[in-house]
Amino acid sequence: MRQGNRVVLPLSANADAERAAGIVRRVFRDYPGNMAVRLWNGQTLAFGGDAPEFTLVFQEPRPVRELILTRHPLRLAEAYFRGKVDMEGNLYTALQLKDYLQSLRLSAAEKATFLSAALLLGSSVDEDTGRTSPAWRASLLARLAGKHSRARNRQAIAFHYDVSNDFYRLWLDEQMVYSCAYFEEADNSLDQAQRNKLDHLCRKLRLKPGERLLDIGCGWGALIRWAAVHYGVEAYGITLSRNQYEHCLRQIDEEGLQGRVSVELKDYRDMTGDAVFDKIVSVGMFEHVGIGNFPLYFGTARRLLKPGGLLLNHGITCDTEGWRKSLSTEFINRYVFPDGELDTVSNVQCAMEHSGFDILDVEALRPHYAMTLRHWVQRLENHRNEALQCISEPTYRIWRLYMAACALAFEEGGIGIYQILAARRAKGLSPVPLTRRDVYGQPVKPEGDE
Repeated sequence: MRQGNRVVLPLSANADAERAAGIVRRVFRDYPGNMAVRLWNGQTLAFGGDAPEFTLVFQEPRPVRELILTRHPLRLAEAYFRGKVDMEGNLYTALQLKDYLQSLRLSAAEKATFLSAALLLGSSVDEDTGRTSPAWRASLLARLAGKHSRARNRQAIAFHYDVSNDFYRLWLDEQMVYSCAYFEEADNSLDQAQRNKLDHLCRKLRLKPGERLLDIGCGWGALIRWAAVHYGVEAYGITLSRNQYEHCLRQIDEEGLQGRVSVELKDYRDMTGDAVFDKIVSVGMFEHVGIGNFPLYFGTARRLLKPGGLLLNHGITCDTEGWRKSLSTEFINRYVFPDGELDTVSNVQCAMEHSGFDILDVEALRPHYAMTLRHWVQRLENHRNEALQCISEPTYRIWRLYMAACALAFEEGGIGIYQILAARRAKGLSPVPLTRRDVYGQPVKPEGDE
């Protein structure tokens, strides 16, 4: 390559690798565990005194350059999505690099030295600009006007849930329940734990034959079908996902539940009427509502409930108020849940009370969701080849990393999940029994039992 009157020879692969090795040695010198880094030329560097728990594999120089120029874990994650970086070994341990990289401190001299070296390691241009890339899809949603508008919410739901029913079927349970399971025993299978959860919700709501149940964000319809079959209610679900809606219709038809279960493609804000339902449940949808829409969401639920009716809201919460920008929120909103927002459980309860609800019961399920996510990750990994028939490699990697990172977040306490049972406020005593014995003292109904 000619620059003016000078001829500049390309750097050899070995020179790049040596330069990268120097950077890697310093960046991971103080890593508190046992890990290894393998470069594109096969050179492996070990850190810690014992066998590495995982190996970070750089397939080319560019991610090393980004590592030193930004030290931003999201850049490393993005390189993993594109196949420029791989993680071998214990994925959960590898994800703890996030905290290490964020706490890394370099001296001014080190910064200057490594900046010079990093600048020679390849372009920082992001090659992932095609229309099928996750980054392009995320930027498209970011350009949509009206955060939490009806149109924006439909787009956000489609982004997450309309990936492919076949994809979700590979790693969800037999009924395709995409929310926290309920492990009555630690060794419950995922299928059993999700049956436990469906029945747990129905018992908490004290469902009775002939009652009308609304499920806001009904997913693939497992709960409304379960409630109709096992508790004799008339169940109605709404969703914004066309894939979920079409799946629900097929299942209702196949199981002969016409007239007992119905579903519509509808936004909760478009629900009409007053005192229409005896019970309302929402499982795993609340995260999409938006903090600013809490009054509208809970106000709509109160309007739709009959006097003395019960609402069970099952949703994820955060350990800090509001949805502040952070590495985790940036990752989730960019690649997984556009417009998703979490708040503290105390703020959620305040919003419910301000909307006219009496809080009757609050149950924390944080350990259950950590276990659920680990089941999902394992099942996804076990079906990697089948998954790649439904989705792209970057999408597979995003979901694998996302669910593993969420499992760690639940285990560490950064996020939680709560089932909050509330009654539409009215004069008189609470419309539930004096104790919880009716919720916890019964075995889960077996599949298919009426």
